[in-house]
Order: sequence, then C-alpha cells, then structure tokens
Amino acid sequence: MTIGLLTFEIHLPQSRSLKDKRQVLRSVKDRLRARHNVAVSELEDGADSWQRASVAVVSVASRRDVLENLFETIIREIEGQIPGHLVETGREFLEGADGGPGGWEEEIS
Repeated sequence: MTIGLLTFEIHLPQSRSLKDKRQVLRSVKDRLRARHNVAVSELEDGADSWQRASVAVVSVASRRDVLENLFETIIREIEGQIPGHLVETGREFLEGADGGPGGWEEEIS
C-alpha cells in the first residue's frame, strides 16, 4: 500500500479579493474530489494572500505508479482549469505493507 501526497502552489493574478480566491479554490477542490476521489485541503501557506494558494491532495493506492499517474493527471487538470499559474509542485510517498510483519513500524491496539 502506498500513500501519496501532492502539494501545489497556484498564483491567481486576476483575483482581487479573498472571496475571488476562495471561489476558485472551492471549484478546484470540489472538482478534484468528485473526479478523482481524493482528499483535498488548502494549506496555511498563503492563506491570507488573495493571489496565492497552497493546496494538498492525498490518496492511497496499492502501488506507487498508480499515484504518480493520478498526480500527473491532476496537475494537467489544474493547469487547464485555474485562471492563473501553477507555481510549484511537490510529491511525497509513504510506502508500506498491509500492516503485517515488516510493514508499518508498530501495531495499533
């Protein structure tokens, strides 16, 4: 089992208020949740800026390559959907097993 985290920062040059930014982010988050069944959240970085936003996307899959393909699809979708620019992206993966011996470090009781 693999847990994947995709983070990205977007610049919204046409946003004139936090309300404008929130409308764009709500649309992005709702679309990603609906189309890809992922968890999406705005990060604190840039939360008070009306032209920048940081977003995290998390998903779980049986293999890393599935998540890498999913994240590539999401990045392409974001680039085509937002009225701005994708500034930065990051990816992290947590590899594990099914919780058996040699999988996760400790058992949860």
